[in-house]
Amino acid sequence: MTELSTIYKLSLVAAACFFHACSSSSCPALDCWFVQEKVGRGGGLTPPTSQEKSLLYIRTDANSHSAESQEPLSDTSPDRVYFITDPAATLCHHSLSPPKGSIEKPQCEISPFLQQPSNLKWVAPLTVSGFSPLYLQADWFSAALRGVDKELAISTVMRAPTATKEPNVILSVTSKTVSVQSRLGKPVLLDCGFWVDPSSPLSGSGFAVEWRYQFRGKGRLVLAYDGKTDRLADTQEKGATLDIEGLHKKGNASLILQEAKVRHSGTYICTVYLPYLLAQVAVELEIVEPPSLSIHPSPLPLAAPGQTLNVHCQASGFAPLSMELSWEFKGADGKARPLESCSVTGHREAWDGTYSQSTWLALDTSKMDLGTGGELTCVAVHPGGTRRARTSLSIIGLTSPSIEDSMAMVGVALVLYGLIKFVFWTFSSSGEAEKLDKKEK
Repeated sequence: MTELSTIYKLSLVAAACFFHACSSSSCPALDCWFVQEKVGRGGGLTPPTSQEKSLLYIRTDANSHSAESQEPLSDTSPDRVYFITDPAATLCHHSLSPPKGSIEKPQCEISPFLQQPSNLKWVAPLTVSGFSPLYLQADWFSAALRGVDKELAISTVMRAPTATKEPNVILSVTSKTVSVQSRLGKPVLLDCGFWVDPSSPLSGSGFAVEWRYQFRGKGRLVLAYDGKTDRLADTQEKGATLDIEGLHKKGNASLILQEAKVRHSGTYICTVYLPYLLAQVAVELEIVEPPSLSIHPSPLPLAAPGQTLNVHCQASGFAPLSMELSWEFKGADGKARPLESCSVTGHREAWDGTYSQSTWLALDTSKMDLGTGGELTCVAVHPGGTRRARTSLSIIGLTSPSIEDSMAMVGVALVLYGLIKFVFWTFSSSGEAEKLDKKEK
């Protein structure tokens, strides 16, 4: 038994080297986890699972034996090494093959897949006629992969002849928008595409597409389409559409939300059905709207020494909830510094799901070093960006004259005094002259 295992390992290594030598593609060898439920154990709602290291060699043509890798099998069991044929080359995406030494690695899980019909009314027509079970009599697997930097999500269903390790991809569902951010009121595109092996008997039997929404344990059906009967489900959500023509011609199952609202934030699951098969990917959507700021009163009244001014800054219309409010003051020296004597109110939710929050600042001119005034700024730090609102502050009666100003004031006083004396002497002299003229007469 040991000799057979050794021979099998050597044959796998030789096959891997042969695939590398003959490969003209850039399909990576994928480190993966083989996940399956443990048989006969547990009794809870979620059955326990086991994980084993697995290795996937990818080729685009079953006859070319192309898989690019010379990596050693290390501690991977020979039973968990698979040679996958993917004619669409979905598994050859560059996000699944990061540069050597990269800290972030792609995520990959492969599991046994149980094919079965669905009772959903938009999926049930796919299996009404009853498909021959001969094609389904094989080993079926599903794989879920996610590329680095959240660039790509893939879900595949694969069929392998019984007791072999060479599955073929029958159905693949992908998304290039794993994580999406959008402003309020903007149209949103959640990418989802699918590919079906044209050589499979299932490819001509119709398909169905379903989009579901989940957020904090709650969910709802957004849209469902029966491609066999060309019919949308009656539960279609307002403002959510599909490109029906692109769906049939190119496998474009992307969801279009015509106007983003706060309630749209959450997880969207795109599921594509074939007879007895399904694959799905998840897309995260976050509606991010930065706040609008306003300062009251504006402009600020003139402040006297020892006076306290109460200033109010309101942030409104923002989402999500997380935000930090603060105050800054910039004096005559041009340097901004934070002001600590402020209070912040709780959040208030508006009718459209956005939030508002306020902060109050008590400006005590007798305790704060504010000089003659400057620029007062309300700052809001939010995931949608940092926003600022500014107003001017003026404080009167705080400065004493400099030596130069004092000397100038003395000079002006002397000039005025001399001018007054000159005018007085002029009028006095003219008055005495008139008196002498009267006496002489």
